[in-house]
Amino acid sequence: MRVLLTGAAGFIGTAIRRQLVERDHDVVCVDGMIPAAHGPGAVAPEGVLVEQLRDTDIDALLDGVDVVCHQAARVGAGVDANDAPDYAADNDLVSARLLAAMYRRGVTRLVFASSMVVYGDGTYVDVSGTVVDPPERTREALEAGRFERYLADGAVARWTLTPEEAALAPRSYYAASKAAQEGFAKAWVLETGGSVTALRYHNVYGPNMPKDTPYAGVAAIFRSQLEAGTAPTVFEDGGQMRDFVHVDDIARANVAAIEDTPAGFVPLNVCSGQPISIGEVAATLSRTVGGDAPVVTGRFRPGDVRHIVADPARAREILGFEATILPSEGLAEFATAPLRD
Repeated sequence: MRVLLTGAAGFIGTAIRRQLVERDHDVVCVDGMIPAAHGPGAVAPEGVLVEQLRDTDIDALLDGVDVVCHQAARVGAGVDANDAPDYAADNDLVSARLLAAMYRRGVTRLVFASSMVVYGDGTYVDVSGTVVDPPERTREALEAGRFERYLADGAVARWTLTPEEAALAPRSYYAASKAAQEGFAKAWVLETGGSVTALRYHNVYGPNMPKDTPYAGVAAIFRSQLEAGTAPTVFEDGGQMRDFVHVDDIARANVAAIEDTPAGFVPLNVCSGQPISIGEVAATLSRTVGGDAPVVTGRFRPGDVRHIVADPARAREILGFEATILPSEGLAEFATAPLRD
């Protein structure tokens, strides 16, 4: 097939491009090379067109295209409210322009990068296993070191796997932009009858991950601290549960959706299916390189979620996708893998 791949020079886009080429697909590669993702003055890799999707002629990029794989995005928690317009423009305006161009050119299939952040905090159950919505964490509780979410009787609400039908509850500008992106895509499907697969990535890591930016993932931040000769600093008590998924598995999920796009609007968790705590992520990286043990700081950010762990069942059922690289193996490899400046 002929695939338009946006964000093709990025961390995830590069892995997707490699796997698509290995499977003999014709890939049209586009990237805006924005400094937030690539650094100032970065040069596009060979074969990647430099196009600013906020204002370029997207119609011209769709000649002969069978399916679009949209990875271009502004990611991360950002710095402050000044980032909000860029999240809206790079994620929502660009997606809306892309969907409009696809409509004009008769391209009916889209696979795009969504995120676990659309869920906000994860899913919780009480002692009987019933799904509950415990009260939000308060600043007073966080300052007292009470980091969990608690039921009305004071018991700790237990985390459980979050399925795709969980309500969307974004808690950051980035999360709000991804939820809106899904909304545009769903409306487009209802109007056009096209097919959209929204891949909700969980914590992605792997070789050539960006480092030392406000938008870098926590695993890359731990790596940078270890390389600087300091101990990884872990917020709260380190017990926050997450799912870390290797970039090569992310690429495999995209290829599966590209080659056999499900009908309609289909959101899917893309994860390893192996929950791991933030503290254990830091400890694994530190042990592997013989670095200092992580320092649990007790510090917190009020907007952070306590636990968010994905249910991998639907991606397995619909795409036949299962992660092949478990965090215990992938994080040890990542500890010494090259990162992108």
